[in-house]
Amino acid sequence: MNITSENTVGEVAIAFPSTIRVFEQYRIDYCCGAAQSIADACSDKGLAVNVLIDRLKQASQETPPPRMRDWTKTSLTELVDHILETHHRYLYDEIPRLRQMVSKVIAVHGEGHPESLIPLGRVFEGLEDELAGHMFKEERVLFPLIKEMESAKESGTSLPEFGCGSVNNPIRVMRYEHDNAGNALSEMRRLTNDYIPPEDACNTYRALFHGLLALEQDLHQHIHLENNILFPRAIALEEVLTT
Repeated sequence: MNITSENTVGEVAIAFPSTIRVFEQYRIDYCCGAAQSIADACSDKGLAVNVLIDRLKQASQETPPPRMRDWTKTSLTELVDHILETHHRYLYDEIPRLRQMVSKVIAVHGEGHPESLIPLGRVFEGLEDELAGHMFKEERVLFPLIKEMESAKESGTSLPEFGCGSVNNPIRVMRYEHDNAGNALSEMRRLTNDYIPPEDACNTYRALFHGLLALEQDLHQHIHLENNILFPRAIALEEVLTT
């Protein structure tokens, strides 16, 4: 694949996982905004198209780390397990730690920075609640359904009936919730001035911003794997099994 200005951001991120770090650097949405063309993304960010394409082509030649392998060529079960073991596990471990840090920083610095920290606490709490319900639905409904679909294809058996009907139904909900999470991430970045701590920030304050930035990057990769790879492949598999 030759990267051009007409390619979508998602196409490039899927074909060359190592380009994700470039999109992150320029804050180009490659997960929820994957349908945007490279040209439009550059226009929105005020970037020269040739500069971004050169950076993407350089990155495309690099070997991506194991977690950014080409997930279009694995089984759906392997991809689901990776999401569970890497991204869901990360959230289960990291969200409680960040919640404690948010509370501590607001308690100590909230009066000095009420315009940013107080709304940051509210947005983080909303994101936490959204993610908890989201992962529950994926683990109890969508992911088992996808695994059963793949098992049916491999064994040549008919697809069992599911209470949610078509796989499109839970996927539609997951995409909506991904958009909500993306909006929360954007708002947290705005409230924190791109995660640049104020001069009077203590070590915990700075560590919180570092942790929130890492959360943003992990969620971007998490949503990219689902929106752009897992969900389209699951929909295509269901079409094969029902025709």
